[in-house]
Amino acid sequence: MSDQALGTTENSAAQLPGISFGSLDLAPSLLRGIKDLGFERCSPIQAQILPHTLEGHDAIGKAQTGTGKTAAFLITLFNDLLNNPIEDERYLAEPRAIVLAPTRELVMQIADDARHLGKYTGLSTVTLIGGADYAKQLAKVNDRITDIVVATPGRLIDFIQRGDMFLDRVESLVLDEADRMLDMGFIPQVKRIVRSTPRKEDRQTLLFSATFSQDIMNLARQWTFDPITVEIEPERVATENVDQRVYLLESRDRLNVLKRILATPEVTSVIVFANRRDVVRKVHERLQKQGLDCGILSGEIAQVKRTKTLERFKSGKLRVLIATDVAGRGIHVVGVSHVINYDLPEDPEDYVHRIGRTGRAGEKGVSISFASEDDAFLLPEIEALLGETLKCTQVPEELLVD
Repeated sequence: MSDQALGTTENSAAQLPGISFGSLDLAPSLLRGIKDLGFERCSPIQAQILPHTLEGHDAIGKAQTGTGKTAAFLITLFNDLLNNPIEDERYLAEPRAIVLAPTRELVMQIADDARHLGKYTGLSTVTLIGGADYAKQLAKVNDRITDIVVATPGRLIDFIQRGDMFLDRVESLVLDEADRMLDMGFIPQVKRIVRSTPRKEDRQTLLFSATFSQDIMNLARQWTFDPITVEIEPERVATENVDQRVYLLESRDRLNVLKRILATPEVTSVIVFANRRDVVRKVHERLQKQGLDCGILSGEIAQVKRTKTLERFKSGKLRVLIATDVAGRGIHVVGVSHVINYDLPEDPEDYVHRIGRTGRAGEKGVSISFASEDDAFLLPEIEALLGETLKCTQVPEELLVD
C-alpha cells in the first residue's frame, strides 16, 4: 500500500492525539485488513472525518496526497457496504460505490490501496481507465457483481454511453482531487456522471481537493448534502527531509547540466519533472541517445507502457524517470534519491507535490530546480507557499563542463 495512505504506525502514534482504528466500531473484516498493514491510529484527516462519514454524512476535505485521505474514503465505503448488505437480487454492472480520480496512475493507486484494505471483505473493486483495453475491462465488469468502481471520468462515461454500466444504484460517490479534475477540463464529464447517480439526498458524497477555490466550493455545494468540512494543511515534513537547491542557469544549459547531475554517483533514483509533454519527450530522446536508460511518463504514452515503466522504476531496474505533473501524480515510491525540476512549475502546489516524491518514509532526499530567464519569476509564489526563502545559487562549476 502507498506510504502514508493509511494512518500512523503504533510506534509513531504517540506523537499524535489521533484516535485508534479499533475504537471506530469498524466491520471486523475491514479492521483485519487495516491491522495487517500494521496501522493502529488515524492520521489527522482520518481522525477528523471518519467519525462523521462512518455515520453516513457527506464531507468536503481539503487535503493533499500523503495525508491519508485515500484510506479515509475507502474505509468509509467498505464499512458502509459491509454494514448494509443488499438482500435483494443484484445484477452485473450496477456498482454500489464510485470513486472518480483525474489520472490513470491515481486510479490505479487507489484501486491498489482498496485491494490491500479490503482483502478480507469479499467486496470487489473494478478499475476503469482510458488508454487500456476496453474489452478486457468490460469482461471484468461482467465477470462478477461489482461493488466499487474506481475510474477516470472519460472511461466511465464510455461505459455509461454504451450501456455497459448503470449508476442508478450507487450509494456512495467519491470525487478525489477535484481541483485537478477542474484544471484538466473534466468537470463537464463529472457532471454527467453525477447526474447518472441517485440525487444527492439519497447517496453519500465525499469530495477531496488540495485547494478550495470558489469554483470547487460551488461544485461541492451542488453535489453534497449538508456536508461537514475538514481542512488539513500540508505537512512540512517532506520539505524538512528534502535538501532544496535552486540553480540559476541559462535555458540552453539545462540539458548538459542535467546530464552531468545524472552522472554523479549519489543520484541513485531520480524523477525529472517538466511542465509540457513535448519537453518531456525531447529530454527523454536526448538522454536515450546518450545511452542513458530512462523511462517516460506523460499523457501521450500508452497506458500499458506507462504501467510497465512505473513497475521498472519501483523495482529499481530503471534509475531515471522523466515525467509531466499529471503523469507523475500517482507515483508513490520509497527510495527516490533526487527530484529534478527541469523547469519550474506554474502552479506552486505542483512544486510541493514534485519534491514530495523524495524524502519519503523518513529518508533524506534532494530536489534540484532549474531557474532561468523564462521561469525564475515563478519562484516568489513557490516561496510564499513554502513559507521559506529558497537559496538560489549558480550552477557548480563541475556541472557546467560539457
